[in-house]
Amino acid sequence: MQSARQICSELLVLTERGREYSNLALDAALKRYPELKDVDRRFVAALYYGVLERKLTLDAIISERSSHPSERLSGELREILRMGLYQILYMDTVPDSAAVDESVKLAKLLKNKGAAGFVNALLRGFIRDGKMLPKTNVKLKDLSIEFSCPEWIISSFIKDYGENAALKILECSLKRAPMTIRLNTCKFSEEDILAEFSADGISVKHIDFTDSCAEIYGARSVEALSAYKKGMFHVQDLSCQLCCRELKPQPDSVILDMCAAPGGKTFTLAEMSDDRAKIFAYDLHQNRARLIASGAERLGLVSVRAEVNDAKRFNPEIPLADRVLCDVPCSGLGVMRRKPEIKYRPEDELSGLPEAQFKVLETSAKYLKPGGMLVYSTCTLRKAENDDIVERFLAENNDFEPVKLSGFTDFKTTITPDIYGSDGFFIAKLTRKR
Repeated sequence: MQSARQICSELLVLTERGREYSNLALDAALKRYPELKDVDRRFVAALYYGVLERKLTLDAIISERSSHPSERLSGELREILRMGLYQILYMDTVPDSAAVDESVKLAKLLKNKGAAGFVNALLRGFIRDGKMLPKTNVKLKDLSIEFSCPEWIISSFIKDYGENAALKILECSLKRAPMTIRLNTCKFSEEDILAEFSADGISVKHIDFTDSCAEIYGARSVEALSAYKKGMFHVQDLSCQLCCRELKPQPDSVILDMCAAPGGKTFTLAEMSDDRAKIFAYDLHQNRARLIASGAERLGLVSVRAEVNDAKRFNPEIPLADRVLCDVPCSGLGVMRRKPEIKYRPEDELSGLPEAQFKVLETSAKYLKPGGMLVYSTCTLRKAENDDIVERFLAENNDFEPVKLSGFTDFKTTITPDIYGSDGFFIAKLTRKR
């Protein structure tokens, strides 16, 4: 059987070539090795996510210490070097000598005869010179190397929030994300849910900001837990639950979730309304609509109806609603710690997002009844995708007005990860005038 480092190396090469989210790629890879010990699974996950998170930092070291820039090396050799450097810099449980020796072993498996000597020399030289990160004396470049974040993102954060707040966001982007869940207390008693977790050896810590929110500890695989199989909870970050809370979903009301997949907010809205509202969850793709329906079935939620719909186009068959959630596709820069590959997307790939987001908001608003409530939300921290969209909408639609958020000081708020330890998130609440 392949070693943990071999599995991680191959997975990193595949991730670099593909566009699949890291969590999905890792889950698929580990399923191919059911015989892998738990300790090795944890090692693969830690090394895999760590290399993805610190890729720019690691590549800067490689480029400084090699006559060939990182991008000119073969994919396999580059990942071996990244893994070796990551273990040396950030994995205290791995001795430097082991990091070097294991990296050299991997390099010997390559067809490149000089690869092992190259890896050995680069890693040992880095250790010998004190493990110092490259310095350019250009502030933005040095921040990019320190936090392994593209310069354009750092520049955007500084412009939107100021340097001190931007640094806090960058620091949080490299921290471990909590495993936050929502307890399905509309179908089970809290006592029964906690007892089920206890039987599986899972620790639970309540989060006070909103009902039925908790963090869990000790779960290797969430889907393998008996509480998950019984529909006692779904995984959802605190910021998403705060977003749903702002809609104040009521029994017997009509609620639309316009960009719903994979369905977490749909499920929370159903649970908050005691599963007695009429909730329509829409997604552009049939397979994702089926995913929502499957999740609702696991949780025992009968109020959810999942359907296919293009949120940018008005659909006269969609009913007028008391509540509309418009959680639009975004750059995802609020969840970089969970999906580190997000930050490496080229800036020009995101240039069309604000116009698409505005179109979704404008179309979604047409389904709202007079006096109804609409929440616009994203999991990004770019004001171009958040504040600017909402302000433009209000300027162009005088039949809508802002409504103060119940848990905050204004009608819109940006939740940065340093505030609650949650994901970065934006929420704005509007109403259609009567």
